[in-house]
Amino acid sequence: MKTTIVKAFGTSASDIPLSQMNINRREVTAKDIEIEILYCGVCHSDLHSAKNDWGFTTYPVVPGHEIVGKVTHIGSEVTKHKIGDIVAIGCLVDSCRTCKSCQQDLEQHCLNGYTGTYGGKDKYLGGTTHGGYSQKIVADEHFVLKVPANLDLAAVAPLLCAGITTWSPLKHWKVTKDSKVAVVGLGGLGHMAIKLAKGLGAEVTLFSRTPNKEKDAKKLGADAVIISTHEEQMQSVNGKFDLIIDTVPYTHDINPYIQTLGISGTLVLVGYLGDINPMLNTVPMILGRKSVAGSLIGGIAETQELLDFCGEHNIVSEVEIIKMQDINNAFDRMLKSDVRYRFVIDMASLKD
Repeated sequence: MKTTIVKAFGTSASDIPLSQMNINRREVTAKDIEIEILYCGVCHSDLHSAKNDWGFTTYPVVPGHEIVGKVTHIGSEVTKHKIGDIVAIGCLVDSCRTCKSCQQDLEQHCLNGYTGTYGGKDKYLGGTTHGGYSQKIVADEHFVLKVPANLDLAAVAPLLCAGITTWSPLKHWKVTKDSKVAVVGLGGLGHMAIKLAKGLGAEVTLFSRTPNKEKDAKKLGADAVIISTHEEQMQSVNGKFDLIIDTVPYTHDINPYIQTLGISGTLVLVGYLGDINPMLNTVPMILGRKSVAGSLIGGIAETQELLDFCGEHNIVSEVEIIKMQDINNAFDRMLKSDVRYRFVIDMASLKD
């Protein structure tokens, strides 16, 4: 298969900072779309993958799965998009499209394994797929999304991961204007959970360990802030919430939050992969038919639904735009939670 060499930023080992490298992109096949990448969001998954924190990174790795760009070339059988369209790619660039999950628009749960935008198995070129920290990307049209014309393109990028990660549970647990939703953690995921839950009309509460998040949370749309280290405040919301979206990316005690769920309420984990410590106390779960669940991203149809909803309600992420050359500093700042609330790379800087 013919390929084109493009500039990218990646790393060849967990202890080596990201730097410029060249990668191959395939030329478009009949159903492919080639996209000039304009903006790429920076996700915690990018950092974890570069550092091999989860233990399964294949090097070299070029991160990035919050991609917004312009269509520059299309295959002969493409019908969804045309040259010049502004489009997006999220965390998926392929799946089997035939299994039970894919047939239900749940490509993120493909029973034969989805292909991640980076770090997935590249069935065209061999090796692994490379992500959005690059000049361009080629993907099947099925996995390319339409971007509403009224939205700020840089601020759209985090919707492709942080947005859909929080939108999917809101939709699965059928959040409406009558729902009471709480969000644990005010970061890249948490701030999107607040915006989207409020956009759906829910009453929204933020759980935070410190009072200094209150002003920002209410500006984003939260109706109330509960300090999770304050016993009386926690007791004041016992049994209140229909859904809690827990966005905290490290191990933590979720038992105090379960007490605040109403009958048949659910706490859904979207931020942390691994063992929960301390152990889960099942007493309030059994007595109140409460659930602890997990949620990944969303399928392609659901991600398009999110983008359309954000276009209708003018919802985007709060972002800080950086140059590609500043990515290692951005990673360092992310480890210190020093961003409000998502870094987005202006990919024009890769041309410099």
